[in-house]
Amino acid sequence: MELKWLLCVTLLTLGTLAVQAHDLDDDNDGDDVVDIEDDLDDGIEEVEESKSETSTPPPTPKVTYRPPVPTGEVYFAESFDKGTLDGWILSKAKKDDTDDEIAKYDGKWEVQDMKDTKLPGDKGLVLVTRAKHHAISSKLSKPFVFDTKPLIIQYEVNFQNGIECGGAYVKLLSKTPELNLDQFHDKTPYTIMFGPDKCGEDYKLHFIFRHKNPKTGRYEEKHAKRPDADLKTYFTDKKTHLYTLVLNPDNSFEILVDQTVVNSGNLLNDMSPPVNPPREIEDPNDQKPEDWDERPKIPDPDAVKPDDWDEDAPAKIADENAVKPEGWLDDEPEYVADPDAEKPEDWDEDMDGEWEAPQIANPKCETAPGCGTWQRPMIDNPNYKGKWKPPMIDNVNYQGIWKPRKIPNPDFFEDLEPFKMTPFSAVGLELWSMTSDIFFDNFIICTERAVADDWANDGWGLKKAADGAAEPGVVGQMMAAAEERPWLWVVYILTVALPVFLVVLFCCSGKKQPSAAEYKKTDAPQPDVMDEDKEEERDKGDKEEEDEEEANEEKLGSDADIGSASQEEEEEEEDEDRKPASEEEETVNRSPRNRKPRKD
Repeated sequence: MELKWLLCVTLLTLGTLAVQAHDLDDDNDGDDVVDIEDDLDDGIEEVEESKSETSTPPPTPKVTYRPPVPTGEVYFAESFDKGTLDGWILSKAKKDDTDDEIAKYDGKWEVQDMKDTKLPGDKGLVLVTRAKHHAISSKLSKPFVFDTKPLIIQYEVNFQNGIECGGAYVKLLSKTPELNLDQFHDKTPYTIMFGPDKCGEDYKLHFIFRHKNPKTGRYEEKHAKRPDADLKTYFTDKKTHLYTLVLNPDNSFEILVDQTVVNSGNLLNDMSPPVNPPREIEDPNDQKPEDWDERPKIPDPDAVKPDDWDEDAPAKIADENAVKPEGWLDDEPEYVADPDAEKPEDWDEDMDGEWEAPQIANPKCETAPGCGTWQRPMIDNPNYKGKWKPPMIDNVNYQGIWKPRKIPNPDFFEDLEPFKMTPFSAVGLELWSMTSDIFFDNFIICTERAVADDWANDGWGLKKAADGAAEPGVVGQMMAAAEERPWLWVVYILTVALPVFLVVLFCCSGKKQPSAAEYKKTDAPQPDVMDEDKEEERDKGDKEEEDEEEANEEKLGSDADIGSASQEEEEEEEDEDRKPASEEEETVNRSPRNRKPRKD
């Protein structure tokens, strides 16, 4: 009982401390900060100095940055570690159909270190300004031609300030005689557009390619299906993410984020609209015949309304069994003029009309069941049937839903190799964003998966390792959180120390035995004496039970011998008449009378 009372007092004390600590933390978060007593400041500083002198935390492991180097053939590779925009061209174009004030591509690009970088020396391309059009591009080492090798494009994005509305996608600019990177704009032909885009709560990861119609020569955009994965985290966690598109000659594709597949499919089956049009289409000149009957059910023409069907019966009727409650105030209105209301001083009766006090609930009705003219409540009419309608029956002339006939599609074509797209010779970023400081890094375009993976490990992999090394462990995060919110210490105690205390309390504590000193104060026998008396009584009782059982067994044994002897004598007397004298002697010799008594 003492331990249980101690437990209750401990819990009450901890709860009080938690509330006080939480209140103190809230007060410190306000505008008016209350300083701790000056007498404690010196002591706390001395303790902190002694701690810093005696125990220093282990240094955080550092990750040394080295610019990535391609390990195979590439068409384009850019890490921006030179610190310049050499090889990149800023667009000087203007956007069509836009006001002159915002039509220019005058958004700023710079090569900078990432904010809060854990890798000194790792630079990237940063979209610096917001609410402006940005366009920048660079030539490939050689044009990419779609033939027998895959296409792999990969780059990194970090939304350092989050993202409100804007994109971070890249365009692979088609190889055309008219391509002029100095005039790169939104209408510049591209082969593939790939990358993240967000506006509002719509999080997208684009993969769009422009397909050329072999019949008309026109280009049409084909969009990949939306991924099933939740993309929100990639836009909101302010971490660097790796975006990869793998396009294979067999028309299959994969989209990866941080080297994990988030979308995949086939260019022939998983694009919208489809690459190939349907073989047949509905005849636009076909018309539905006038006598075509599409009604599966019709009213029964032979049905007749019953004579007792009253269409005029109301749905509700007054309850004739209702009785007006006692105390109902028929002469009192439900609302009366407010006696305390006064006409406003600026009230002009010529302009505003005659002033009337506002209506309020009649105070006399508050204690009464009701006021005003009493009316019977309305109930459902049991005789109500509504307007009569004939029942519906199957239509014997039903012909189904009419559809126009199919005819061969005059625009049909079949392209079984949509992978063979228009070659491209440049990569560009043409973006509008309402958020600044979007960080781009480590672009690569190649044909070998191993080359792209090595490039990712040397770039994005180092960033991930550096972030992981800088992040504290679980214990460190808990300690840091407790420093900001001291009341968390009470939570830690309740969740960690309290279960251990309860286990010890309920598993290790037993029924307390009185001490020998307490027995000396009374005449009651001590536990060892009581135990000996109980054992003697138990042994004595067991012995008496054994004696009684032996006596009963002896009595039963003697009765059984007497009964068996009498039965044998009767049998021998019957046999004497039939057996010879010799047998009689043998029988007499075998008689129980001549036998020696048996010892039990």
